[in-house]
Amino acid sequence: MKKQFLGLRTTIYKTNELSKAKLWYSRAFETSPYFDEDFYVGFNIGGFELGLLPDTDSNASKTDNVLSYWGVDDINKTFSHLIEVGAAVHEQPANVGGELWVASVKDPWGNVIGIIYNPEFKAQ
Repeated sequence: MKKQFLGLRTTIYKTNELSKAKLWYSRAFETSPYFDEDFYVGFNIGGFELGLLPDTDSNASKTDNVLSYWGVDDINKTFSHLIEVGAAVHEQPANVGGELWVASVKDPWGNVIGIIYNPEFKAQ
C-alpha cells in the first residue's frame, strides 16, 4: 500500500514585516530566497521549504503549540549564530537523551525556530 504522507515539506513563519523578515532569514539561514513575491517568500533549506507569509493580523499572539526543528550539525554554534543575528532565547540547548540535542529561539516577530542535532536521523 502506498503511503499517503511523504514527510514534512514546509514550515511557515508569519510576519507583519515581510521585507525585513526576508533579510533576517537570509542572514540567519545563510541563503537567499528562491521565491520572492509580496504574498510569499520561500527558501530552500536542505531540500525543505521555509516560507514567510505576510501576517495580516499583527495583533494575533503567537503560541508554542507547534514547533518545527531544523537539523543542524553543531547545535551550540547554530544557536549562537541565531542569537547573534537577533533572535531571542526560547530554550537553551539541552540534551534530550543519548546524542540528541534540541534548542529553540524566537525570531524578531515572535515565531519559534527549533533546531536539533540528531546523528541518527537520515532524510529519505
